[in-house]
Amino acid sequence: MTELSSPFLTTLEERGFIHQCSDLEAVDALASKGELIAYVGYDCTASSLHVGSLISIMMLHWLQTTGAGRPIVLLGGGTTRVGDPSGRDETRKILTLDQIEANKAGIQKVFDRFLKFGEGAKEGTTVDNAEWLAPLNYIDFLRDVGRHFSVNRMMTMDSAKLRLDREQELSFIEFNYMLLQAYDYVELARRQGCNLQMGGSDQWGNIVTGMDLGRRMGTHQLFALTCPLLTTASGAKMGKTASGAVWLNEDQLSAYEYWQYWRNTEDADVVRFLKLFTTLPMKRINELATLKGAEINEAKKVLATEATRLIHGEEKASQAENAAQKTFEAGVHADDLPSVSISTAELAKGLGVLNAFVQAGLVKSNGDARRQIKGGALKVNDTAVTDDSQILSDSDITEDGVIKLSFGKKRHVLMRPQ
Repeated sequence: MTELSSPFLTTLEERGFIHQCSDLEAVDALASKGELIAYVGYDCTASSLHVGSLISIMMLHWLQTTGAGRPIVLLGGGTTRVGDPSGRDETRKILTLDQIEANKAGIQKVFDRFLKFGEGAKEGTTVDNAEWLAPLNYIDFLRDVGRHFSVNRMMTMDSAKLRLDREQELSFIEFNYMLLQAYDYVELARRQGCNLQMGGSDQWGNIVTGMDLGRRMGTHQLFALTCPLLTTASGAKMGKTASGAVWLNEDQLSAYEYWQYWRNTEDADVVRFLKLFTTLPMKRINELATLKGAEINEAKKVLATEATRLIHGEEKASQAENAAQKTFEAGVHADDLPSVSISTAELAKGLGVLNAFVQAGLVKSNGDARRQIKGGALKVNDTAVTDDSQILSDSDITEDGVIKLSFGKKRHVLMRPQ
């Protein structure tokens, strides 16, 4: 690898962020002069991003904190109306404009944790691509932009090729997505002086296409930098668990559950995730890397607390760590565990144990609950459930005024009668 001089790329390289770069020396030179203006795009398909987006968010964070330049968050208010076909076998659900606006507001909350926004030369900015995509005249767009694209080459792009290789339908609206993404890069170059697009390695082809479009349409030199698409050591995709996505917004996943996600990291992933998903100094990470055997659990706790602190703040991270310690080490209920409310009237009538675990979000369905009961995974107040017809009632309320529902050893929810 080229010897790097900028703190930005040096940091990314030693922490494992760099997968591909169109011109490492040129990007390094711009970073050294503080002249990078880099963006990452995020479509607004949900009201929160999940852990899978965190690696690119951290790249924007390091760009700003190392003084390499200005970060731009591009929210896809326009492209979300079309749908990115990358990595999917079916067309994304078309959202209403109101839904897209609500999702934008939720997503913005995450970036406020990682970036400083403002009018300064190194302060971040958020841009919505609907600003230039929504008013486009289709005929003009085809003439000015579409003519630069080869359908032959577009068919070789992973977002199209993989879908067609699996004999899955690719709609014409999705086929247009790569044109719009490339055009985003050109518009940001013209409007913001942007010179670098970053993203996951699956976006390499789309980013390079944007670079090429910029050259054809007369922009300054544009560059590409991608990070690896992460899987766990066991091959699982980052951001997904058996119970669903690991959301970054607290209204969709509690700080405690987020902390638990990182605490449950596989041993082989701990050091790698400390580098990518915390801001701990490398010296401290290297110290933690020396822990072996049962001691590696201490490194996992550090990872969980530091990762949670970045998203939810110091107080919530400490509360989550303390709650976990009380629950697992002291064996008592902790007020900071996730909780759900249940009406006293419903409990008085008798609440089926299957329904209780579904309401708590610990299982997806009654059938799932039955399977987990057969495997001995579900507990009520730390007692294993053996009968799927068991009924919960007032008598199950503990002295703490809750009913504790557990799935395995590490997932707990307090049901609070109200």
